[in-house]
Amino acid sequence: MRFNVPVMANILSVLLIMNGILMLLCIPISLSYNEGDLAGISLASAITLGTGFMMWFSTRKIKDKELKKRDGYLIVTLGWFLMSLFGSLPYILSGAIPNFTNAFFETISGYSTTGASILTDIESVHKGILFWRSLTQWIGGMGIIVLAVAVLPILGIGGMQLFVAEAPGISPDKLQPRIKETAKRLWLIYIGLTGIETVLLWVGGMTFYDAINHALTTMATGGFSTKNASIAYYTSPFIQYVIIVFMFLAGTNFTMTYFIFKGYFKKVFSNEEFKYYVLFCSFNALLVAFTIYFVSDSSFEKSFRDGLFQVVSVVTTTGYVSADYTSWTPFLTVLFFVLMFFGASAGSTAGGVKIVRHVILFKNSVLELKRQIHPSAVIPVRFNKKAVTRDITFNILAFIMIYISVFGVGSVVIAATGVDFMTAIGSVATCLGNIGPGLGTVGPVDNFAHLPVVAKWILSFLMLVGRLELFTVLMLFTPYFWRKHS
Repeated sequence: MRFNVPVMANILSVLLIMNGILMLLCIPISLSYNEGDLAGISLASAITLGTGFMMWFSTRKIKDKELKKRDGYLIVTLGWFLMSLFGSLPYILSGAIPNFTNAFFETISGYSTTGASILTDIESVHKGILFWRSLTQWIGGMGIIVLAVAVLPILGIGGMQLFVAEAPGISPDKLQPRIKETAKRLWLIYIGLTGIETVLLWVGGMTFYDAINHALTTMATGGFSTKNASIAYYTSPFIQYVIIVFMFLAGTNFTMTYFIFKGYFKKVFSNEEFKYYVLFCSFNALLVAFTIYFVSDSSFEKSFRDGLFQVVSVVTTTGYVSADYTSWTPFLTVLFFVLMFFGASAGSTAGGVKIVRHVILFKNSVLELKRQIHPSAVIPVRFNKKAVTRDITFNILAFIMIYISVFGVGSVVIAATGVDFMTAIGSVATCLGNIGPGLGTVGPVDNFAHLPVVAKWILSFLMLVGRLELFTVLMLFTPYFWRKHS
């Protein structure tokens, strides 16, 4: 069984064409502000579109359009790499980030919705480039691959293999029987919520430009801001509460959001993952709020708002900053570090391990104690009143073990580049979990510009691994994956 290279090239060409078209959306911004980034963006779009169309014309008459599952995994990984490679062109050609390593780091941080940045003065960057920066997160939030799935049937190519590789969670829910219709509905919800948040932020006092940028990166749970101080720049409680609400919605399984729009509230409130998600965020937000209140002179409302904002921001892996959580207390610094390993709901734009995996792992651990007492009893793990198969349980155990292993090895490797211990573990945790701010010298008020070149490339790889939930990327490095195609 060999790879179907022509069909893979054809799909990748579609992704590049889409990427080039989306770059064109930055041109009106460049024209409006006339800051000198128009030529760079236009040239980047032309190169991306030209490459995409050349690939498409050379593969448009393919006869064998069969796409295997393993082809899908390879396409997704290559797709994200190519998108990041060509997506870095606006930064390089406009001169905003002339260094290739830094430009690629910023771009893959965008597409992976991590939010880790090497920009030391964001507000000095031209508006058209900053809009592209926000747009990369919005594209990556729902996944450009899922967008492509909606149009691939036009080419006569099935999209299920791509959808599974792009959303490799516990069991991707289908909102409609056909995968193409599912992708369309996901994007309609995504676009609708982005539009609503833009209006609310605009009404709340942001400029329209800032409102749309923050809406793009909130719904993507990405966290790129147009301000150096992130959301701390905006002292308006209304703006911060609006962002909290939409970060929470972005971290909710989009199937639940779809049910809310359809009025199926019983399905939402009976969903076990959603209930644990709400309880987890609420408990930690109150814990942080009371701690801030008792150790500082802030009002209770301000303490509650800061606690809620930072907990939701870290749990949903958005990475916005309303305050420097590492300056509160050592206890809260450790707590936020632990929260980096949780993540929000499966089927959302959030990164991380996901709540559902932790819940099933915990339930299985408790049942193991019962099985020790009653070894002959058959006691299945139940989730949403359904028995969880052993295969899924083993998959979760393997995922978490690999996740911890990658974190450990990554931390050691980053430390070997000369980075201090706290920065090493903080940068790996935040990049693998697609969060943004970390600990040490890459904390909430710092950035990643000072890290060694080798460290930036390793962290770029970890962002991709985390965004595609480990297996999609790591399986490409196994001999078994390639041997089956020889």
